[in-house]
Amino acid sequence: MRNVPLDSVDAIERDVLAIGTDYAPGTLLEMHHHRRAQFLYGATGLMEVGTDDGAWVVPPHCGVWIPANKPHRVRMVGVSTRSLYIEPSAAPREGSRCEVLLVSPLLRQLLLEATQVQALYGEHDRDGLVMRLALAEIARAATLPIFAPLPKDRMLHRLCVEFLYAPSIRATAGDWAVQLHRSERTFTRFFRAETGMPFGEWRQHACLISALSRLAEGQPVTAVALELGYDSPGAFSTMFRRRLGFSPSSISHSMMGDSTSEPAG
Repeated sequence: MRNVPLDSVDAIERDVLAIGTDYAPGTLLEMHHHRRAQFLYGATGLMEVGTDDGAWVVPPHCGVWIPANKPHRVRMVGVSTRSLYIEPSAAPREGSRCEVLLVSPLLRQLLLEATQVQALYGEHDRDGLVMRLALAEIARAATLPIFAPLPKDRMLHRLCVEFLYAPSIRATAGDWAVQLHRSERTFTRFFRAETGMPFGEWRQHACLISALSRLAEGQPVTAVALELGYDSPGAFSTMFRRRLGFSPSSISHSMMGDSTSEPAG
């Protein structure tokens, strides 16, 4: 099913519905929620997902798990999505927070195949097997550690959001402490209490989020590294690979691979 509104098929008695949707670059889906859980995969492009818990960037070879009834907003950067909408009773993952998941080659093919399936498919034939196998792959998918939790404190929340739009690895806890009129020691404790993460780790995650977005837009690795304040592209690439398990240059390759291997229809 392509470009089919979820509301038009949501009531169909199937545990899993698959819908492919094409979005214009820069499309923003304002805060909303679904009765069903959702696994959202960008077959091309990049997605920025936000909830009350924090912000994620979803690169091309990853997807985001969104629990049932979880309010979320999504900004699309040249995205054609493949989504599975799953009855809460059949959800393959637990928890109330969104997760960015690595999409295996098998899961990617299952997601592409699933959107060729009609809404009222046979549950015990091949189409039903495709859906069940997709759920099994989502259940075992690894989580990508690029979550930047947002604090509840109003002033710190503002600083975090501003930083997500213009991050720098050179920012220090002392800089932020001055803006909040706190000592560095007090700020460090306060930041961890509000976000659950040390400031340095949160800063690095924010830089990774920005890097993934810029790399997916085609910016050179060297330019991204220098704009984020790293001393050299090599230092940036080493950190990137250590944290995510793949090189920054693979992002642009994934973008081209996904956009050129998409089946017709």
